[in-house]
Amino acid sequence: MLSMKPHCEKCKVDLGKADDAFICSYECTFCPPCTEKMDHVCPNCSGELVARPKRGTAGG
Repeated sequence: MLSMKPHCEKCKVDLGKADDAFICSYECTFCPPCTEKMDHVCPNCSGELVARPKRGTAGG
């Protein structure tokens, strides 16, 4: 199961469950503006940042 982190690890903006966010394979989490500035590369592991899946209403 993915760890849905509540804020961007770079700028600390709050990220709600329904907000757009990006994660790497280690679940580092970033907001869209920070992800763009980092060219979709995680500064922690150098992995690719991809869109975080959105939760459905059944998953809470």
